[in-house]
Amino acid sequence: MSFFKKLKDRMFKSSSRLEEGLDALVDEAADEDAPENASDNTAPAKPEPGLLGRVIGGSAPRRVLDDDMLEQLEDLLIAADMGVDTAGRVTANLAEGRFGRKMSVPEIKSALASEVARIMEPVAKPLPLYAARPQVVLVVGVNGAGKTTTIGKLASQFRAAGKSVMIAAGDTFRAAAVEQLQVWGQRAGVPVLTAPEGSDPASLAHDALVQARTEGVDLLMIDTAGRLQNRTDLMEELAKILRVLRKLDPDAPHNTLLVLDATTGQNALNQVEIFRKLADVSGLVMTKLDGTARGGVLVALADRFGLPIHAIGVGEQIDDLQAFDPEEFAQALIGGDLSGTDG
Repeated sequence: MSFFKKLKDRMFKSSSRLEEGLDALVDEAADEDAPENASDNTAPAKPEPGLLGRVIGGSAPRRVLDDDMLEQLEDLLIAADMGVDTAGRVTANLAEGRFGRKMSVPEIKSALASEVARIMEPVAKPLPLYAARPQVVLVVGVNGAGKTTTIGKLASQFRAAGKSVMIAAGDTFRAAAVEQLQVWGQRAGVPVLTAPEGSDPASLAHDALVQARTEGVDLLMIDTAGRLQNRTDLMEELAKILRVLRKLDPDAPHNTLLVLDATTGQNALNQVEIFRKLADVSGLVMTKLDGTARGGVLVALADRFGLPIHAIGVGEQIDDLQAFDPEEFAQALIGGDLSGTDG
């Protein structure tokens, strides 16, 4: 199964909700525009719902794109977790050159998908690979966001691409996180450096970078804790890791990835704000898009922060984490067809 098919099949319950919402908006207007007839015998037959019914019943229903329609569209996008500001911008852009025109559901979906892709295009960037050896990748995020599985999947993918990889299990306070990384390491043939439970993560990061240098490793991925409920301790812990790494290499870490859980919705925006202060976040990975009905939060993140989105995840298998493609994402979210946009 292709990743795009997984994206469409698993990723968004929101696409069907948006589709149903758009259908309802346009059909509602079509019903209001239909002539009233006193006799059932003279009333025009209402097409059956769905694509087949529309083909049988003639052309698809259309609705004038007016202020009321735009307001309802904005509400649908907000319900898909796009956020008030981003939803407002998307609908305002949609109205340009189209306001006052009658549009069908496919036309609206196509135009919406085009607007979403336009927002996402500048941030769709794979994790950059540098000449520096080892390239140090620090991975941050709240506990449960999917940091350890993301590290495992990326490490396995880079290993399959011919890169030598080492993992440092820096979340030394969670035995489960360490064990999970060790499983991924065994699966991918990647060494995983660990330390006794509760030991200093900065010390482990130091030892891992020294060993990675000695062995000529291409990529060193360092897991970190994500205990936001005790933010001061976490800030001090991350700051210490950064100090230790930079004593060995002034440019380290070369990437700081923030892993976000799509099911947290708008709270993901708060996490970006927090982790940008805790660590110099250079890019995002969004996981668990198969578990949310409101995938629009990724559009809000791109619109508000402009941080590179390196990858998205839609499941537990290694190939369920892939580079972010803005057009495929937009089509999966909205259900639109970018090739059919009316501009």
